[in-house]
Amino acid sequence: MSDLLSRRDLFRVGGMIAIGLTSPRWLSSIAKADVIRRAAGGKAPKDTVLVVCQLSGGNDGLNTVVPYANKLYYDLRPQLAIGEDKVLKLTNEVGFHPAMPGLADLYKQGKVAIVQNVGYPRPNRSHFKSMEIWQSASPTTELKHGWIGRHFDQQAMTGPLNPVVALGLSTDKPHALSGKSASIPCFASLTDIQSMVGDPDAERMLRQIQGPDAPAGSAARVVQQANKAALDAMAQLSKQLSGFTPKETYGNDPFGNGFRQIAHLIATSPQTRVVYFSAGGFDTHARQAESHERLLTNFSAGVSAFQKEMEALGKDKNVLVLVFSEFGRRSYENASGGTDHGAAGPMFLIGSSVKGGLHGPLPDLENLQDGDLKYSIDFRDVYATTLDSWMGGDSEVVLGQKFNRVDALKV
Repeated sequence: MSDLLSRRDLFRVGGMIAIGLTSPRWLSSIAKADVIRRAAGGKAPKDTVLVVCQLSGGNDGLNTVVPYANKLYYDLRPQLAIGEDKVLKLTNEVGFHPAMPGLADLYKQGKVAIVQNVGYPRPNRSHFKSMEIWQSASPTTELKHGWIGRHFDQQAMTGPLNPVVALGLSTDKPHALSGKSASIPCFASLTDIQSMVGDPDAERMLRQIQGPDAPAGSAARVVQQANKAALDAMAQLSKQLSGFTPKETYGNDPFGNGFRQIAHLIATSPQTRVVYFSAGGFDTHARQAESHERLLTNFSAGVSAFQKEMEALGKDKNVLVLVFSEFGRRSYENASGGTDHGAAGPMFLIGSSVKGGLHGPLPDLENLQDGDLKYSIDFRDVYATTLDSWMGGDSEVVLGQKFNRVDALKV
């Protein structure tokens, strides 16, 4: 590399890392960071991988998992309701939106668990606040940091973990990945990593720019540790990412690009245990029919291609996809051909190790609360199931109390 690496180049490179080289927004809520430490706490670490897929904006659950046998659904949505003749029927009562044939096929194979009516007490309709609740797993927001970050805090008590044990694919670090001691890096894309690493001069300069260690507990020290974790992860990934080409076809959209990159990661980085990514556009207040169809088309195609990729690699039994949105939509359509912010909605667990089918009661359209579906399953029940049965963690410690488990996993 030329020794004329400019300040602009440095910040361009730094911008490829979601944490950047200056103090990012998410650090205001994080205490002193430390080097990621290796798993402890009496439970053996597992070789399972959790992929978290966030549908940002508030996905319309009623038009995703359609209660086509319920007449009230059509009364509430005279224009937006999906006709029974178009629904991809899963049971005698519900079916998928017609844009989701790939997911419907996975459901028929027993690889999709639909957890219905998921929410939390006293739901909040603010995007920012509700997403904070979901990502912290704390409706009262009394628990600091994110639920995944807290899990790795617990797993980080006896020694350093691999720097790529958990990763985010995002230009802005999700709060779910923030921890007190665990520093989980985020990257805009794998392409960015591959394009800027491999040059020892560039890596050395990026490390030197951090300067001497700042005082423990200071904001500068937190930034240094976070950047170091990202650079360590980049150095390791750069040696592993080459030599793999996905065999499935993925769309050139956020879901296609996201699942293609995650497949690449899982194929080449056996140390990675959690990958987090999100795709937006689900805030469908107006002209919902067309935009929601496009989003669900891309989601269904992306996740079904990913599942096929995992099966071809022989990794499908060890990979679980958890899909959530910060809230559902109102039960009734609005005057703009859309739906407004609601409350409860479905979650999905997808993979070869799920107990496929419907979990929880059907949406009760006769017993609404201010136009919203009432929740019957707390989202922390799903997190607890994932933490205890899939991630080798301790949900009671991570979530601050004991929650029920959803019988949706074979393990």
